[in-house]
Amino acid sequence: MNDQFSAQPPPEPDPAAVGARPSSATGIRAITHSLRIALQQMGPRRTMSTLLNANQREGFDCPSCAWPDPDDRSVMEFCENGVKAIASEATLARADPAFFATHSVVELASRSDLWLDRAGRLTHPMMLDRGATHYRPVSWDEAFGLIAEELKALPTPDAAAFYTSGRTSNEAAFLYQLFVRLFGTNNLPDCSNMCHESSGYAMSRVIGVGKGTVRLEDFDLADSIWIVGQNPGTNHPRMLATLQAAARRGCRIVSVNPLREVGLERFKHPQEIAGVLGSGTPLASLLIPVRVGGDVAFFKGVMKRMLEEDEREGGTLLAHEFIARRTDGFDALRADLLAEPWDGIVERSGVSRQLIEEAAAVALASRRMICCWAMGITQHEHAVANIQSIINLLLLGGHIGRPGAGACPVRGHSNVQGDRTMGICERMPEAFLERLGAEFGFKPPRRDGFDVVDSIRAMHDGRVRVFFALGGNFLSATPDTEYTAAALRKCRLTVQVSTKLNRSHLITGERAVILPTLGRTERDVQGGAEQFVTVEDSMSHVHASRGVLEPAGPDLRSEVAIVCGLANAVLGSGTVDWDGFRHDYARIRDRIERVVPGFANFNERAEAGFYLPNSAREGRFETDSGRARFTVHPIPEQRAGNGDLLLMTIRSHDQFNTTVYGLDDRYRGIKGGRRVVFMNRADMEARSLASGDLVDISSHSLSGERVGRGFQVVAYEIPRGCIAAYFPEANVLVPVDHVATGSNQPASKSVVVRVARSVV
Repeated sequence: MNDQFSAQPPPEPDPAAVGARPSSATGIRAITHSLRIALQQMGPRRTMSTLLNANQREGFDCPSCAWPDPDDRSVMEFCENGVKAIASEATLARADPAFFATHSVVELASRSDLWLDRAGRLTHPMMLDRGATHYRPVSWDEAFGLIAEELKALPTPDAAAFYTSGRTSNEAAFLYQLFVRLFGTNNLPDCSNMCHESSGYAMSRVIGVGKGTVRLEDFDLADSIWIVGQNPGTNHPRMLATLQAAARRGCRIVSVNPLREVGLERFKHPQEIAGVLGSGTPLASLLIPVRVGGDVAFFKGVMKRMLEEDEREGGTLLAHEFIARRTDGFDALRADLLAEPWDGIVERSGVSRQLIEEAAAVALASRRMICCWAMGITQHEHAVANIQSIINLLLLGGHIGRPGAGACPVRGHSNVQGDRTMGICERMPEAFLERLGAEFGFKPPRRDGFDVVDSIRAMHDGRVRVFFALGGNFLSATPDTEYTAAALRKCRLTVQVSTKLNRSHLITGERAVILPTLGRTERDVQGGAEQFVTVEDSMSHVHASRGVLEPAGPDLRSEVAIVCGLANAVLGSGTVDWDGFRHDYARIRDRIERVVPGFANFNERAEAGFYLPNSAREGRFETDSGRARFTVHPIPEQRAGNGDLLLMTIRSHDQFNTTVYGLDDRYRGIKGGRRVVFMNRADMEARSLASGDLVDISSHSLSGERVGRGFQVVAYEIPRGCIAAYFPEANVLVPVDHVATGSNQPASKSVVVRVARSVV
C-alpha cells in the first residue's frame, strides 16, 4: 500500500521569498516570533505556566538541545527554538482516532512535514493492517501482542533492530537496552550514529574519553573559544548568552564555518534592555569561511604556522613540557606539518594564508582554549581526521586537563549523550556487558550489532524483519531517503513510539504500530506516585526532569511503561520485575547505579544533579600508553571534479532536527519555503542560473544515481564549489554508502552533486 507514493516531502506550491539577512541574532524578533508560536499552540495560560518551568530545577528539561543549564538560572531559562520545541509538544491540537479515520495514509503522505507536526499530539495506540488504507485504534494489549508475536516468530533475535532517539530518558534507555539484550541482540542503532559517532570514535582513541572535557564554568575562564562547524544561533541558542559573556570580558571567539552565521556575528540578549533596543554584542572576532571538507587543511595550516612561530621564538610558545610528559606522536606530527606545502593548504582549505596566520596568532596567545564543534565537523568521510586535528591543536597548547580549556562536542538532542551512557550502542565495552549480565543474571550477546547504516542495509537485504523505534523520525533523519524507505517497506512490522505524527508513520512495513507516549513536559504518574526521569547534557551533567502538564490523553503511557509492557509481552516476568520498574523509577536508578560507573548514590543525587567522572578532564589519558596521542592525517583529496559541487545539508532556523516548526529561515533571509539551494554567485553564473531558478540536484555513488527535484536557487555567501540545502529535503541525495571512515556515520556534509536547470 505505502509503496504507491514518494517517501520525500511533497513539492512546495509557492516559491520562497528571499530577503536580506538580519545583522544580529535574537532580540525583539525572537521574542515576538516564539511567543506567537507558543500562544497559537498552547494559549496564554498554558504558555506562561509551561515556559516558566522549562530548565528549572523543579521543572522539566527542554526537549530540544543539550546545552547545559547555568547554576544561576533566570526565571526565563529558555530560547526561541526551545519555545518552539515546547510548544510543539505541549500543543492543544490532537491527532486522535477520528483524525486517522478521516485521513488515509496516502493523503497524509501528500502533506508537508509542517502540516504533519501541526496535526497535534497522538492520543491512542494505532495499527495499520496489511493492505489497509487507514490506521485504526487498538488497545495496548493488542499492540503489545502483535509486536510480541512478530518478534517471537523471527528466526534469530538479530532479525530485529531497536532504534533510540536522543529524547529518551536515562531510565527508559537503560531498560530498553536491557530488554533488547535479554531478547538476544545488540542491534541498537541510535541517533548518535548520525550526529556525534565520529566524535566518540576519534576522541576515545587519542585522549581515552569519547565525551567533551569541559563544563559550563570553563567558558568563564577561556581566553579563546573556537566554534567549528556549528551554528549555535539556530541549533543551540542558549549558548549565545555564554558566548556573549565571554566576548564582553575580552575572550576571542573564532568561527570556522563555510557559512557566515548571524548567530556568531552579533547577539541581542532578549532578557537585557540593550538586547531589545540596542545593537547587540559582537561575538566572533575572526570568521574563517573554510571550504566544505577543508577543515583538515585549515587546521594543519594553523598548526604549521604555530610550529614556525614557536621555532622562531626559541621553543617558548607551545606547551613543550606538557607535550613531552603527557603525549605521544609529536615528532611525527611536527615533521608532517613542516613538510606540508602552503600552496596546498590554502587551496584545499579555501582560506587565505593571512586568515590562517591570524587564527594561529589567536591560538598561540591563548592560555586557555576551548574548541567546540558539531555536525559540520562530524558528518564527513574524513570526520575522524577532522576531530583528531582539533585535538592536535588543543594538545599543542596543553589545553586538555586544565580549567578553562578543552574539547567540547556540542550535542544536538537533550539526552542523546545519556542514552549512550546507559548502554544504547551496538558495540558496548565488555566491562559494561559483564556488569549488566552479573546484575540481571544472564549472558548478554557479545557479537556486534547494527548501527543506523547497517540496520538500513540489513532491512533492505531482508536480514532485519522487525524495526522498533523508541522516539525519533527515522526515515527523515537518515540518509538516502528512497533507499531507506524501500528498506522499511521490506519489514514485516515497523513500530514507532511517538508523541507527534511524522513521515516515519507513513513509510512502514507490511504492518505498522504507533505507540503514543508522554512528552517531556507532562506529569508522569505511575503506581499512584509522581515519577521523575533524568537526562545527561553535553557536559556530562546528570539531572532530574519532571513534567508539569496533564498528559495529552488518558491512554498515553510513559516510555518506561511502554518498554516494561513490551518486555512483559515478549519475555515474561522471568528474572526481571518489569512491573516493579514501571511503578517506581527509583528502582531503575538503583540498578543503573550498580551497572554504570559514576552513578553512585544515584537516587540521592539525581534531584540536585551531578557530573560524571571524566579522566581526560582530570588530566588522565586512559589510552594504551597512558598518554594523549598526536595523530597525522593527510589533507583529504578534493572529490568534486569538473562541474561538480559539494553539498552540505543544514537546518533551517524554524526546525529542530527533523521537526519543522515553520517555513521561514529568518537568519538566512528565507521566508515561506524550504526547498532552496544556497549557491555562490560565480557557480550560478558558470551554469547560467539566476536567483529564483528551479534546479534538480543529482548525486552518484556505486549504488546508482539519486535526484532531488525542484530546488529554488538562492545566491548566498558560500565558498566557491560548495552549496547548501535543508534536510530532510536534501537527504535523498546522501548515498547510504557515503560514510565516515571508522565511525560509519553518514557523511551528509560533503556530498558530490551536480546541479542542472529543472526539466518542466
